[in-house]
Amino acid sequence: MLLKITKSAMILSLLGISSSLFAQEMSSDSTTRFDKKSFRTWSIGLNGGMLTHYTPFNSKTNGDFMTPQESWGYGGYIKKQIVPGFGIQADFLAGKLKGMRANSLATPDAQNNSGFNSRIDWSAALSGNFTIANLSLNQKRNFISPYFTAGAGYMSSKGNAYGVTGATTNAYDENWFIPVGAGFKLGLSKGVNLDLGYSVNFTKTNNLDGVAGNANDRFSYAHAGLEIALGKKGTSQLQNYSALAALREESAAESADLRSKLSTAEQNRLRDQEQYASDMGDDDADGVANKFDKCPGTPPNTVVDGAGCPLKAPAPIIREKIIVTEADKKVVGEAIKNLEFDLGKATIKAKSYETLNRVARLLVDKDFSLKLAGHTDNSGSMALNLRLSKERAESVKAYLVSQGANASRIEATGYGPNQPISTNKTAEGRQQNRRVEFTLY
Repeated sequence: MLLKITKSAMILSLLGISSSLFAQEMSSDSTTRFDKKSFRTWSIGLNGGMLTHYTPFNSKTNGDFMTPQESWGYGGYIKKQIVPGFGIQADFLAGKLKGMRANSLATPDAQNNSGFNSRIDWSAALSGNFTIANLSLNQKRNFISPYFTAGAGYMSSKGNAYGVTGATTNAYDENWFIPVGAGFKLGLSKGVNLDLGYSVNFTKTNNLDGVAGNANDRFSYAHAGLEIALGKKGTSQLQNYSALAALREESAAESADLRSKLSTAEQNRLRDQEQYASDMGDDDADGVANKFDKCPGTPPNTVVDGAGCPLKAPAPIIREKIIVTEADKKVVGEAIKNLEFDLGKATIKAKSYETLNRVARLLVDKDFSLKLAGHTDNSGSMALNLRLSKERAESVKAYLVSQGANASRIEATGYGPNQPISTNKTAEGRQQNRRVEFTLY
């Protein structure tokens, strides 16, 4: 039985340590709902209560003695709260144990004259304190906190039995023990809790009562006491933090914020709806909405353009038919053939100026229009090639304009690698694809 309890206590301690590590990880996350630094995590407790060798785990005969007698005990602890649901505490306990009517005696008279009066000089234990639930829905600082504890410790005791064969008197003993307990705390204020609890202590000795029995002895301690938080005055204890209440409070705040935003959104919607009705109305009934009508108040049945202004009949554009001769095409062909740029740039090399000057004179003399189409191979990214082809076409246009050509009669477009005239798998093919095409019209 003792081995099973020891294993259980070890498992609970490991779970507690794991939860504390998990909480420490979460404390660095921006999504945590509380700031651990704003709570008090250290506390001390003092308590007093009843010690007895009877426990719920004893047999019907209550160990070596039938009749337990309650006696006073006292204790204290210091605790470090790791997360709201788990803390580690160091406990101290001392007091007396009493009992009557030894089970080993056969006659009632002999039993009535037997008993024990042992003393626990001191005991020290390290335990994990698990808060089962912070039962507060309306306040982040809860009022009732049920808990259970489990740990391991070491104790010094003196067994003193009388009226029993083989009894020992003032037999001094030091041994390990395992305390397991439960209780609840009432939050009297931010820094003070009323602590009511009950613990059962499984010892590793069979001589606690002065009689060497067949099984290890046990004793229980029912206590009441006060727990006082250490740290900044006015701040709450971490163990009293109610995540349920905090979540409820945050949800209420989020709901209020959402309702406010919905109300504002509805007001904006109505305002926008009125503005839209005004903008999209047609006060002068010319078929153009007010928002886009640049000539409001036009007379009825007036033919208007897309801007709502009276439509004027366009003057006819008379243009002579332009004829591009073979000689003209030859001038353009030589310009294309001799056109070179700096590597990876849109800067025209000086050797290309002479043939470009001939194209400029041709545009001025014959009033031609010219379309410039820049092309690249497929080396590099699509965005880079599109930009480079456009910049090279614009560079040619800028040079022709600088030589007197009419800028409005020149169109510059970049197509990047999208219109190859040769394969991009060879250096020669890529060279042919890097070009600016001239089209006279």
